[in-house]
Amino acid sequence: MSTLTLTLDPIVQISREQFYQICANNPELQLERNANGELVIMSPAGGETSSWNSDITTDLNIWNRQDLAGKVFDSSGGFSLPNGADRSPDAAWIPMEKWNRLTREQRKKFLPLCPDFAVELLSPSDSWIKGNLKMQEYIDNGCRLGWLIDPENKRVAVYRQGKPVEILEAPLSLSGEDVLQGFNLDLENIWSS
Repeated sequence: MSTLTLTLDPIVQISREQFYQICANNPELQLERNANGELVIMSPAGGETSSWNSDITTDLNIWNRQDLAGKVFDSSGGFSLPNGADRSPDAAWIPMEKWNRLTREQRKKFLPLCPDFAVELLSPSDSWIKGNLKMQEYIDNGCRLGWLIDPENKRVAVYRQGKPVEILEAPLSLSGEDVLQGFNLDLENIWSS
């Protein structure tokens, strides 16, 4: 998935509400807004990446349904981060306590929080460096566990709150650790494709 960043400042600054309306009025576009207020336009994912992303979200949702510990979000779910960015990770999760604190109106729009768990799955055209910057942004905004999965190079960057990034080469699975207790993501189908 290639991206294009559109800088509008100093001509216009788009508020969160305006950004939400732009997204609502253009549902065919995949948009994010970075902390500088720039629009990030993303192309749709290819078939292979989209299928893997669907598998990751499905596995996460199946795990979550066992005890309904939280809410799972797919790649179209938006999060308004504390730093001013509006992002949509490929898969995300928040604990039920956070969900229950949100008003009905907040639940209908981009969630005004950072997910506790986030996954970014790189497409062949995505940049490892930009992916790492995005994952660091999630961690800096309160994410407790994040995975940057690079199918092309069979590697994963694991982000944890307060710890250095860990790079894993072709791991067979990933653990949800203490954030997603009991969750393990099998990566063999991604590496073998």
